Amino acid sequence: QVHLVESGGGTVQPGASLRLSCAVSGRTTTTSVWGWFRQAPGKERTFVGAINWRTDDTLIADSVKGRFIVSTDDAKHTMYLQMNNLEPGDPAVYHCGARPNLRDPLSSQVEEYTDWGQGTPVTVSS
Repeated sequence: QVHLVESGGGTVQPGASLRLSCAVSGRTTTTSVWGWFRQAPGKERTFVGAINWRTDDTLIADSVKGRFIVSTDDAKHTMYLQMNNLEPGDPAVYHCGARPNLRDPLSSQVEEYTDWGQGTPVTVSS
């Protein structure tokens, strides 16, 4: 089992920046790919970005490319989502998840992630 805990959400103005953290523990040695997804009220969970923490390869959704950056601190077993220039379409509960197997590749598909955190909410208001 992989345990993930998100933090860093809050309420910010449009155009502001925010950094989310995802602390990962448990069977991290059997995983390679961690990802960020977001879910707005009444909508399905959608892909934001993912990273292979062993190689630092990343996959970023077109909707946030150029504004959001996914990274890891391997010593701290933590994944980050740096969100810049937040827009009205960005508010959601942000979840981090993990693919279960060592050889699982980067993926944007929510169903291919098996372990999830509880989420941290991000709101944008003026």
